[in-house]
Amino acid sequence: MNVTLSEVSPRDGLQPIKEWVPTETKVALVRALHAAGVTRMEVGSFVSPKAIPQMADTNEVLKAAKQLDGLECTVLVPNRRGFDTAIQAGADRLGFFMSVTESHNKANLNRTRMESFAELAKLVQETPKGTKIRFNLSCSFHCPFEGVVPEAEALDWIERAQALDADMEVAIADTTGNAAPDQVRRVFTHAIESWGNRFAFHGHDTYGLGLANMLAAWEAGCRVFDAGSGGIGGCPYAPGATGNTAMEDAVWMFERMGVSTGLNWPKLLEAADMAAAIPGAMPGGRVRGVPGARG
Repeated sequence: MNVTLSEVSPRDGLQPIKEWVPTETKVALVRALHAAGVTRMEVGSFVSPKAIPQMADTNEVLKAAKQLDGLECTVLVPNRRGFDTAIQAGADRLGFFMSVTESHNKANLNRTRMESFAELAKLVQETPKGTKIRFNLSCSFHCPFEGVVPEAEALDWIERAQALDADMEVAIADTTGNAAPDQVRRVFTHAIESWGNRFAFHGHDTYGLGLANMLAAWEAGCRVFDAGSGGIGGCPYAPGATGNTAMEDAVWMFERMGVSTGLNWPKLLEAADMAAAIPGAMPGGRVRGVPGARG
């Protein structure tokens, strides 16, 4: 068995850091992760620098990342301006995104859900052939402003998103790290049974349930997961959300289960250490500090 792990620390991991992280540091992290065997990575986002200052150099980071053999480079795109920039820059995959809840969508994107969805639906249709797409649905399980998201509401937006393109991947995101494994299992089971196995899971480890929720999605049939080396990150517009589920923790779990990840363990730990050491990062995860984890 195999699993696809998408590295998100260069984007989701760095975006909450207030102090500027030099471009060369970001590029060094991308290269270290690639050296560890990562073949799919979010390298940045084409959003307003006023909203997310840390992502102002995404073009430069993407340019460097595209020089690495076999690396699929994803950038997040919230609107037409970001879309046009990403296409011009040659991103391999566009990560469109909006929120399942109205409050978070307004806080994150300053738009209603329907306004975001209407524009993104047009952009999906305009995406050039050969460019892959992911449609990210933030706050699919819990919202920092509205609380636990009713499963029927989440599934309604999942259905709308997946209907846009038969080949598009849809990511169901636990943005705040507040989901419960049974909730994750039910949502993914319904989605996969209804619309096929074209879904990914994006989770955070705020309450220590990152791996448990990842496992619940796996048991429901999901085979694509986001994780962030060093367990760094969080959403600036999701108060209380902490870092991503650590990539090294995810790799340890899956390999222990006999599921191949394709990653080099010693090099991954080196990259995770690099991510965790970036000034301003708030590292998480459990594996890096365990005696004997390095072999």
